[in-house]
Amino acid sequence: MFKHDKALLQDVQVDGPNPNYAAMLQEQLGGPQGELKAALQYLSQSFRIKDPEIKDLFLDIAAEELGHMEMVAQTINLLNGHVLDAKNATVGNIEAHVLTGLTPMLSNASGQLWTAAYVNETGDLPADILSNIAAEQRAKVVYEYLYRQITDKGVRRTIDFLLNREEAHNTMFREAFNKIQDTGSLKDWGITKDSKLYFNLSTPGNQFFNADNPQPASFQNPNSQQPQQH
Repeated sequence: MFKHDKALLQDVQVDGPNPNYAAMLQEQLGGPQGELKAALQYLSQSFRIKDPEIKDLFLDIAAEELGHMEMVAQTINLLNGHVLDAKNATVGNIEAHVLTGLTPMLSNASGQLWTAAYVNETGDLPADILSNIAAEQRAKVVYEYLYRQITDKGVRRTIDFLLNREEAHNTMFREAFNKIQDTGSLKDWGITKDSKLYFNLSTPGNQFFNADNPQPASFQNPNSQQPQQH
């Protein structure tokens, strides 16, 4: 069961209308690294998770991503303003002027409609968590690109909040990944001859990596203090 709280996770403001940037921000509403994709990916992955703690984590983050989607949509609303002007609309924003009456669409910055093909789920918890870690990393990168291309202080404040929340989710998924070592596709890691081979196919060149002692992936807690090297 889900309940809607009318309060946004963080208040959204803009300095003024900017329809061109509104179209750019659509990327994080309906794009492949956007908030809707994240929410539905984590929700759909959670349906078969048996570990109650990890299931809660997936559902909690999925619910928050819907809150992020709400913030992005409200920011797009404010940036679009109230004037229909299709003849001056940018690529990706024309349908907002001729179809939706400036209502944010579930599309990316190029106007391509959102698709469930963006969602990754395998039923294997290690694979799904790694997919989610990558999704959070990519979402943060997109927000960083967006941040660099706007001077609006209100928009920047919203993006700064959202990209740091993606980072927090990344951290939590990494902690969950470390809890499930030797399960699912992490079982029996590096026990065959083939799993210990590295094919050095870059010629000429040196071999910089090897697979002599293969270990399943794991993550260091980014909050831990590292001793300084002098």
